[in-house]
Amino acid sequence: MSGSSPTARLQQLFEGRRLTPTQRRIAHSMVRRAGEAPFLSSVELAELAGVSQPSVTRFAVALGFDGYPALRRHLREVTPAGPVAGGGEDTYNEYQQAVHAEIENLRHLAELLADAGPVERAGRLLAASRPLLVLGLRAASSQARGFGYFAAKVHPDVRVLDEGGSMLHDRIDAARRAGASALICFALPRHPREVVDALAYAQEQGLSVVSVADSAFAPVAAHSDLLIPAAVGTGLAFDTACAPMLLGRVLLEAMCDDLPDAQARLEEFDAKAAARGLFIE
Repeated sequence: MSGSSPTARLQQLFEGRRLTPTQRRIAHSMVRRAGEAPFLSSVELAELAGVSQPSVTRFAVALGFDGYPALRRHLREVTPAGPVAGGGEDTYNEYQQAVHAEIENLRHLAELLADAGPVERAGRLLAASRPLLVLGLRAASSQARGFGYFAAKVHPDVRVLDEGGSMLHDRIDAARRAGASALICFALPRHPREVVDALAYAQEQGLSVVSVADSAFAPVAAHSDLLIPAAVGTGLAFDTACAPMLLGRVLLEAMCDDLPDAQARLEEFDAKAAARGLFIE
């Protein structure tokens, strides 16, 4: 475990644990600040997660430690030694640090994708759904629109849900009546309550929910049949989402593998685009 990224080490520590909603919130906060987690006091972690200090202690005990100091000691023991001279984080400015943090997120995603099973399962679910719903609100709306744009080139009926409001459940109902069997959700911080409510409703209506979220402990986890995590960068004023975007493209690839006419649809689009002079290159 010591050779993996800080995010991967935390994910492995939490895997298979039966955690309460409050404990999942603490775990989610630690994953988001994976590099800092071994050095946070219980008070700092409690403030970060918005919980009480005793909740942090109970969380550590739930993970099998005598208390939070023991958990923090464990995290420090499995944290690699500091970076070598001339190449450490302290030699980078804040913009470079943000880029390197995203590179680390991508490395962790690559480790996660060593097991292709979840992505392949997601691809089958998405390919089989007619229509296919793509949900993403607020910070995740651009992820949903990007996925929907490319998915529509190979999937016969893609419906993007990138605006909330009272019509959201109506559009889920309409898609379900039309034969939809699956919904893919992009969920990024800060997590809108409306997204969680929409996923709960989608499951009630019989839809399978595939989620791309910044952590396996994100609020959407409780209403996802399959969740694949991809961490966001938190070093700038606004989060960066390179890993979730790349994971979306990976899921598109997996979906294409289960759409027998995907290549024909792409070729048809290219032919029409050329006839219309759609692109200048």
